[in-house]
Amino acid sequence: MRVADLLVKCLENEGVEYVFGVPGEEMLDVLDAIIDSKIKFISTRHEQGAAFMADAVGRLTGRAGVAISTLGPGAMNLATGIADANLDHAPLIAITGQIGLEATHKESHQHIDTADMFRSITKWSTQIDTPAITSEVARRAFKIAEAEKPGACHIELPEDIAALEVFGEPLARQPAVPQAPRPESLRLAANLINNAERPIILSGNGVIRGRASAELRAFVEKTGISAANTFMGKGAISSRSELSLSTIGLQARDHVSCGFDQADLVIAIGYDLVEYAPSRWNPDRDKTIVHIDFTPSEVDAHYIPTAEVVGDIATSLRDLKNMVHKSSQSDYFLKLRQFVLEELDAHADDKYYPIKPQKLIHDLRKALGDEDILISDVGAHKLWIARLYPTYEPNTVLISNGLAAMGFALPAAIAAKLVRPERKVVAACGDGGFMMNSQEMETAVRLRLPIVIVIFNDFGYGLIKWKQMGKYKREHGVSFGNPDFIQFAESFGAKGYRPEDSTEVLPALEEALRQDVPAIVDVRIDYAENFKLSERLGQLICPT
Repeated sequence: MRVADLLVKCLENEGVEYVFGVPGEEMLDVLDAIIDSKIKFISTRHEQGAAFMADAVGRLTGRAGVAISTLGPGAMNLATGIADANLDHAPLIAITGQIGLEATHKESHQHIDTADMFRSITKWSTQIDTPAITSEVARRAFKIAEAEKPGACHIELPEDIAALEVFGEPLARQPAVPQAPRPESLRLAANLINNAERPIILSGNGVIRGRASAELRAFVEKTGISAANTFMGKGAISSRSELSLSTIGLQARDHVSCGFDQADLVIAIGYDLVEYAPSRWNPDRDKTIVHIDFTPSEVDAHYIPTAEVVGDIATSLRDLKNMVHKSSQSDYFLKLRQFVLEELDAHADDKYYPIKPQKLIHDLRKALGDEDILISDVGAHKLWIARLYPTYEPNTVLISNGLAAMGFALPAAIAAKLVRPERKVVAACGDGGFMMNSQEMETAVRLRLPIVIVIFNDFGYGLIKWKQMGKYKREHGVSFGNPDFIQFAESFGAKGYRPEDSTEVLPALEEALRQDVPAIVDVRIDYAENFKLSERLGQLICPT
């Protein structure tokens, strides 16, 4: 068989169901090999969209998503999605074509050294330069991509190598053996927790990745310790829990920040520093920290753990739960939770138009079930969703947060509907982020995926305007025009809705979610609420 055939067999062996990408001349052999496989090739309208789709597959399944492209410009277009997966610790494999090896030593048409270029944004990047190494390269890429902390790997395949004959078989998958935490680290952590007066839990992305939500919830119930989550940790503990302090991660101080001010012990579970810098919640470097994660802690002057429980997070939490005492709930933390709860429903009956972001988020939550999936793009709406959207189950809110890449939500929603077809899927986008990958509407329509895209429409880059006004009291370069999003949707064969007052928002969402084709709900947003929030949080005085 060809090297391309063997590579595709290796993908099948790894359990790959979908490969996302844009066809290209240097990948003809790989595309031809996919025809005879069980893998479905999803042709996208831009390579960035393909990479975001593979990124979302990795997040939702824990198995590496796969994106392919041709050489040069195609590979360059993958870069944003690859970097996003790498910083958000989503397993992803990128496979790019390349010119024949005999031309790589000189200036050649469309040639850049992609293997070298991707080394800075992946865990591993290499080239298949001889047929005999194909199976080893594929197995190693998946092993590295899926190992904690997960991320992206890249394989470059020159077109002359892809066409060569090879004898071989895929290498067997090696299931990861969960690492048990060391008993002495568990004892030290338990001692710190049992002697703390005001402990608090910081739950991060690793809890979601490690499928350890059930163990975290049991630990919280046993100990009575209140828990906050990062943007990417939403759903690890249910927002319905009396011990949930909601989300931390805003650049401004919020009510939950008061809890960290008062805490004498922070139990960081599956927390990645890229999610929210420790200098934000430990500015004086005076917190005692217990680190519970798959890997040892990163080096940071504001994050120096006294105890490190390194191993499988679920196993660590089960073991630790049996070593800690039940403590009474802190009245202070319960008071903070009340502030959060009061904001959740404060705008449920708003009659204002344009619509306040809090009202739209309230109606979104009402329209979706506990296990339905909301995917947030990047922009001002992301901060409102992270802060106010109650989340009840893990992996039901996906947010690009490490790289924070605009254009993520629509492609990610397509992938989410492919791998979770039984769930409703909504992509929440600003008008700026939506237009960055709006061409993938055609992909969604072609695949007949009934996803809903909710556009928080303010005719500008609202988050940057928010920051400009806060810092300089004036704006520049942040306003733009938009197409008619209803006509835009209909031109693809999708549905379009535009609520004209606040009472029409929920019915429009519910109608869109009943469709059997993609739908856009275009909502005119009043982002004056951004400035009111900044003023409110700027004047925040923690309760005593």
